[in-house]
Amino acid sequence: MAGTAGTPGTPRVLRAMNDRAALDLLLEHGPLSRTRIGKLTGLSKPTASQLLARLEAAGLVLATGTSEGRPGPNAQLYAVNPAAAHAAGLDVTPDRIRAAVADITGRTVGEYALPTPGRRSAQSVVRQVTDALDGAVKAAGLARDDIRRLVIGTPGAFDPNTGRLRYASHLPGWHSPALLDDLAAALPMPVEYENDVNLVAIAEQRLGAARGHGDFVLLWNEEGLGAALVLGGRLHRGWTGGAGEVGFLPVPGTPLVRQVTKANSGGYQALAGSQALPGLAAELGIGDLPTGSRAEAGAALVARAADHGTGPHRELLKTYATRLATGLASLVSVLDPELVVLSGTVLTAGGEVLRALVQAELEELAAARPRLVVGDVREHPVLRGALESALATTRDEVFDTSR
Repeated sequence: MAGTAGTPGTPRVLRAMNDRAALDLLLEHGPLSRTRIGKLTGLSKPTASQLLARLEAAGLVLATGTSEGRPGPNAQLYAVNPAAAHAAGLDVTPDRIRAAVADITGRTVGEYALPTPGRRSAQSVVRQVTDALDGAVKAAGLARDDIRRLVIGTPGAFDPNTGRLRYASHLPGWHSPALLDDLAAALPMPVEYENDVNLVAIAEQRLGAARGHGDFVLLWNEEGLGAALVLGGRLHRGWTGGAGEVGFLPVPGTPLVRQVTKANSGGYQALAGSQALPGLAAELGIGDLPTGSRAEAGAALVARAADHGTGPHRELLKTYATRLATGLASLVSVLDPELVVLSGTVLTAGGEVLRALVQAELEELAAARPRLVVGDVREHPVLRGALESALATTRDEVFDTSR
């Protein structure tokens, strides 16, 4: 029927499938010639030419120059049009909101950081979100209406059944039952909300250490300890969005905490969170403790211990590795993942030295033996994951030429 997307196997749908395959290849490989696109897609030269003409007319690809250094005439090169669409991401913490805008190719074109100290109301949260987004949009030379989709990363998770933020009592102003409606009214684009550690897992899965892995656990340690669970290539969020809130996990070696969501802590957080490292260092007689936030101080201690390699510094790293492996053992015993990614500044500061110690301890404590790796996405990983999530949906919409 005219005006519909077509049915499987029709020429219209087949053309759209070829269009999407070509666009994905251009995103992955950069500028390509008509001949190269034909070889990679299996299309004939005439069909590849028609495809490129169609995508160029739709504003999805651009002619970007010619190939050089090969015998014969230079070939015209084509690339995805960066201006075809833009998406945005926000990384929200109690102290600041970091925003970024990316074009359809994934290149970041505008960034902005907004400090958010002190107490907040739902009204001030809406204003801060729009201010942070507008700062990044302005830096990109765009308008707010140019953004196709926004993904906001926060600690905790919005309960899909109630719309309330859970597991993040330390994030002021974000717990109003009307907040999501207020944000929807203030923002012209579709908005999605995701747990911050889940977004780090998306970044690692698409750009970093977990590429090509369908089953993995990401353990994150900065100001708080959390995990992301990817099973069968998809994030497992749980019934209330709380899957991966491992800071509350009861573990040996710490008192049993009741009403953990009110305390905003729990056994594993107390055992292996960043706040445990200064006390452990003091017990081992390590002086000149670093200052700064919990994450900054913890990362500095772990990095120093990894560099020293002997004496009390080595003992600190070994003890910390045992604590980390204690909680991981419960996770891998239930999930049996292919891979565990260690992420967040406190864990990445230990590098290969800490990774090897945790791997050895985990093999002693758990029957399952996943491979441990250190995360590759180090610069603003929550924000990068938010952008990747927003771009994935945006590309599905913009690159669909069947409509």
